[in-house]
Amino acid sequence: MNAEVLLSVDDVHVSFGGLKALDGVSLEVTAGHVYGLIGPNGSGKTTLFNVITGFISPDRGRIVFEDRPIGGLSPDAIARRGLCRTFQANINPHRMTVMENMLLAPQGQVGERVLQALLHPLEVRRQERENLGRAWHLLALVKLSDKANAYVGNLSGGQKKLLALAQALMVKPRLILLDEPVAGVNPRLIEDILEVIRRLRGEGQNFLIVEHNMRVIRQVCDGVSVLDAGRVIAQGPAEETLRRDDVLQAYLARRPVVDEERDAAP
Repeated sequence: MNAEVLLSVDDVHVSFGGLKALDGVSLEVTAGHVYGLIGPNGSGKTTLFNVITGFISPDRGRIVFEDRPIGGLSPDAIARRGLCRTFQANINPHRMTVMENMLLAPQGQVGERVLQALLHPLEVRRQERENLGRAWHLLALVKLSDKANAYVGNLSGGQKKLLALAQALMVKPRLILLDEPVAGVNPRLIEDILEVIRRLRGEGQNFLIVEHNMRVIRQVCDGVSVLDAGRVIAQGPAEETLRRDDVLQAYLARRPVVDEERDAAP
């Protein structure tokens, strides 16, 4: 039996002026897998994430999520369909607490509309209780329960990455796109992040991950696609693909493999 294709990217092209950022990119993410997207800086990885999640419109090509085209939809509409992402840089309000940030994530709440909130106060309270319970559960999962009342600005880089993942999980997504989830993270917290990803994968959560740390790719990804100059130059099982000569020449030879002990911030 063929695995369910969650996300299909078919012949996607994106240009900025005369520069081709994506040149006919195609890939598939199947259910029950963690998939990696790697390549040197400037190869088009974040651009592809932005296209998939509706922040950039492709010049041409087709993007299908759970058998429904999502090209042209807004980021909010795509997130409501169950496809969420995190970002390289932390975008959470630093003057809000961890718990307040968690409770910002759920969409389509009755309490967001004044008239509906007045007409359905019991439903508002029910949703608030449900969201609060889920937030506590997810903070426990990512080991941030003791930081619930801390301001986001006081968290370490790794803790902010864990918070971003927990926020994405608040909307119960089918697929999460993680953009460099361990970049600049202390090695001890990298292990916490990998532990959470592995646990979630075991519970059926699907991921597409952009990451420069090859140890992370090897440990959590079933398959990878390799981008170079906006084109897919290789794809297949992670370990096998990372050993290909064209991948070593295009990626590893141009950018040293991340040494997490040296490059991670304290």
